[in-house]
Amino acid sequence: MKSTLITLFFCFVFSLTHAQIERIEPPFWWSDMYTGELQILCYGKDIAKYDLHIKDITISDITKTENPNYLFVTIDIKGVKTGTISIDFKENDKVVFSQPYEFRSRKENSAKRKGFDSSDVMYLIMPDRFANGNPKNDSHKDTAEKADRSNPGGRHGGDIQGVIDHLDYLKDLGATALWSTPLLEDNEPAYSYHTYAQSDFYKIDPRYGTNEDYKRLASEMHKKDMKLIMDYVTNHWGSKHWMITDLPTKDWIHQWPEGFKRSNYRMTTQFDTNASQVDSKGCMDGWFDTTMPDMNQSNPLLLKYITQNAIWWIEYADLDGFRVDTYSYNDKIGIAKWTKAIMDEYPNFNIVGEVWMHDQAQMAYWQKDSKIGAIDNYNSHLPSVMDFTLHDAITVMFNEDENAWDKGMIRAYDNFTNDFLYPDINNILLFSGNHDTNRINEIYQEDINTYKMVMTLILTTRGIPQLYYGDEIGMLGNKDKKGDGDIRRDFPGGWPEDTQNAFLSSDQKNGRTEDQEAFHAFTKKVLQWRKNTKVIHTGKLLQFIPFDNVYVYFRHNAEKSVMVVINNSLKNQELDINRFREGLKSFKIGTDIITDSNINVTENFGVAAKTSMIIELK
Repeated sequence: MKSTLITLFFCFVFSLTHAQIERIEPPFWWSDMYTGELQILCYGKDIAKYDLHIKDITISDITKTENPNYLFVTIDIKGVKTGTISIDFKENDKVVFSQPYEFRSRKENSAKRKGFDSSDVMYLIMPDRFANGNPKNDSHKDTAEKADRSNPGGRHGGDIQGVIDHLDYLKDLGATALWSTPLLEDNEPAYSYHTYAQSDFYKIDPRYGTNEDYKRLASEMHKKDMKLIMDYVTNHWGSKHWMITDLPTKDWIHQWPEGFKRSNYRMTTQFDTNASQVDSKGCMDGWFDTTMPDMNQSNPLLLKYITQNAIWWIEYADLDGFRVDTYSYNDKIGIAKWTKAIMDEYPNFNIVGEVWMHDQAQMAYWQKDSKIGAIDNYNSHLPSVMDFTLHDAITVMFNEDENAWDKGMIRAYDNFTNDFLYPDINNILLFSGNHDTNRINEIYQEDINTYKMVMTLILTTRGIPQLYYGDEIGMLGNKDKKGDGDIRRDFPGGWPEDTQNAFLSSDQKNGRTEDQEAFHAFTKKVLQWRKNTKVIHTGKLLQFIPFDNVYVYFRHNAEKSVMVVINNSLKNQELDINRFREGLKSFKIGTDIITDSNINVTENFGVAAKTSMIIELK
């Protein structure tokens, strides 16, 4: 009996010391998926020495790399049932150990989920700077950087619970979709709060909460008819990612003989027919920063890994969209495959790519079914891109009163004259600022009249408007003078120790100041109106050449028309109504939704200097 126990004990110890899997990714999957195969990554010390067997499952491929700590196993999952299978790891035809693997049931109609679109208003937050709902997780034993709210570039403690706590604020404001900068673990020793240098693609950073917290955020948003958009990073990982510290293959990342090499950031080399190979490689293979290794999307194992990871998060957390960071820095063939695979799985989903360029043709190249991309037989399959050229115009034109052919409101007009370049113009993301740009209220010195003109344009023209947290209360920030932390300030009231709470109205104790309330009230009024005004979502855009720095355009469909007037001049102006008959048609009156005043549109009317009007025609 004693010898039997000793034998069993040594067998148990053998299985622990020789047969441990440190990681298996994806950690589980779902039955009834569109894609009929699954690549499972198995990681553990010398795990490649084992052979694999799975009962009643076809293993179509086993890839062993130069690193013996990895096995990439591809299995056929067509017809797989919900439940748990056993992956047997064998040596000399004997099972050394087994690893259970679960297939879950999908949410009903998961494949038909509807992504964000032009009926939405997207609200962008940096979670570390928005609200601290759980001070107990501000620092964590498993992550290097600890909370230090006094450091503009440090972690301040905002988290997922803080977002959940203020969803009613967002809904009351009129936002319908939330884009949060990344929430996955970033274990860099410093400057980790932005979370773009991720160290684990299957784990929410513990300083933000847990995977379950993120799932709960989506659930709570859906109860309020709001959508959750994940900021996904394909171009680079963090230097502390567990796979970066033990690379599966040498070409998992782009490596250079001289060591670190920064990207030249010339994205035009992706499609420039005259570009040299050395410059193209310098952009796409160069690293974005020292802590952000550049990933090689042409490696099929990596490409499959990030594709499945993206689908896993959609399915697990019940997401409504992706915003993809630095989209145009990726290997363009690889990122197109990644995008197509996701859209094949979820045909009504939406993905917007950050294509930070300053020419409409170059940006339009990256949108799905682009005729410009077709010139070199390229299709990104990317549904949406960000309108950086409109942002470029917005940041300067409201300081220009010159009656010039290329300044002031003519910049907006000229931007829209190039809309023909885009395959789907309503699926363009519009913004006056984000976490990488100077605050719009800093640029225009917290002038509420200018803010109203900016927001009037963003919220009534074609496309999907996006607001940056705090703009609606006049928050300031200048990265050029004070660094990134200045444009990523804490939202006042998001921390228990804050003496002022801008989440509360001005008539509540310690609530918004009078000036903050003015910004907020205008934003809320227009957002709530826009939410139920379909002509602004999908109506056609009819614009008139700006004269005297006054820009007039219409959004119209068969049922309704809205006239928008932006007087960017320093003088009161009178509109010659006869010039706008094409848009006014037979309408006789209208209501300016900003002031609630009725306007007779059969005769000339005045527009005060530096003001805007949104006129519902009746």
